[in-house]
Amino acid sequence: MVSMHTRYHSPIASKFPIFVSQDGSDPNVRSKALTFDQITYMQHLEYEPLQTERPGELIAYYKIARHYKWALDQLFYKHKFNRVIILEDDMEIAPDFFDYFEAGASILDKDKSVMAISSWNDNGQKQFVQDPYALYRSDFFPGLGWMLTRSTWDELSPKWPKAYPFQSGSSLGQFFRQYLEPIKLNDVQVDWNSMDLSYLMEDKYVKHFGDMVKKAKPVSGADIVLKTYNIDGDIRIQYGDQEDFEQIARQFGIFEEWKDGIPRTAYKGVVIFRHQNKRRVFLVGPDSLNQLGV
Repeated sequence: MVSMHTRYHSPIASKFPIFVSQDGSDPNVRSKALTFDQITYMQHLEYEPLQTERPGELIAYYKIARHYKWALDQLFYKHKFNRVIILEDDMEIAPDFFDYFEAGASILDKDKSVMAISSWNDNGQKQFVQDPYALYRSDFFPGLGWMLTRSTWDELSPKWPKAYPFQSGSSLGQFFRQYLEPIKLNDVQVDWNSMDLSYLMEDKYVKHFGDMVKKAKPVSGADIVLKTYNIDGDIRIQYGDQEDFEQIARQFGIFEEWKDGIPRTAYKGVVIFRHQNKRRVFLVGPDSLNQLGV
């Protein structure tokens, strides 16, 4: 996985310096990191004991949260970077990874309503995606390969959570097999810097996205999935509340998770994914159309 990073990174190393931050003192991790060229090594060590605040929590969640904060403070305040891309060590990257974030940097700089640029789609499993050029805004933070600015970190650093908010569940193995393993790794070299991404700016995007939702054919009633097979073009399905959304999401096999009133990947309460490759499905919340001006 790291070799893939190096292959795509080597030609542009001066533009995207890589920092590897190790949490802890395992000598094997350190020696492995130092075998790679064109990286700067950092090491985070704990000198104060950690305690959980609630019964049943794992110390690991606190350690990861503290490591994230330390590493980002180092990069923004010691090394004075204006933007940082956070990438976990077990992730593979696509051939357009660096071009994508370079193009996304202009959006971060111009549109202060954007907190982060992410290369991850929670509903990006191979059966739910098709177009490598499609980009969407989201009110739900996706994480896993994301970029933020120093000005955003200035706000987040003082109130960074003590414990990393991990996905809970009875079977992490099943979670990985169902949602993470089938994620489609883009294999198309998209020239993002030659594309006009201004439609993603907040003032334009509401209308842009609203027009897509408006044109989609409304579908309702029982056997939703079966009904979609006989429809050409995009589909719009209304849900009433969290329970209703979870029931519909379960039928299609997308993420059912809902946090703080927002389903994963949602924008204005709308969750979008592909069904049968070509047609898009919009799961539309009770107030979504009003928010989009549709």
